[in-house]
Amino acid sequence: MKINWGTGLVIGMIFFIGFILFFVIKISTDKKYDYDLVTEEYYKKELVFQKEIDDRANSNSLEANIIGKKTEKGWMLTFPENLDYTKITGTVFLYRPSNKNLDFQEPLKLSSNSLVIADERLVAGRWNTIVQWSYEGKDYLYKKEIVY
Repeated sequence: MKINWGTGLVIGMIFFIGFILFFVIKISTDKKYDYDLVTEEYYKKELVFQKEIDDRANSNSLEANIIGKKTEKGWMLTFPENLDYTKITGTVFLYRPSNKNLDFQEPLKLSSNSLVIADERLVAGRWNTIVQWSYEGKDYLYKKEIVY
């Protein structure tokens, strides 16, 4: 049986469309490809944006800000040496843009001027580190994107 070029073109287009539809359906139904790129309660977070700006300005007015670096134990956040670490209170929030199930928050409990987030809690990839902290009644904010 001989197929002319028009019939071959239509058959080729049908296979191509079927191929594309297969991947669209697979990606939209498979939980493995489910990515949450926006935080929940997005508009609620936008309402407190001015406080965030003020807290960042307070952080920038310090002699030294928080320093984050990778160590063999995990991700270490070092607070300024000139501050009394016993008066620092707040929270550390690590946000994973690609998977909200990996997000976690923990209170600041400092036994020295540094805090180590254990390797076991951090999966390789991009993380947003948000430290909201207070010192002597003044609020501060540290935000940093890290690739772990």
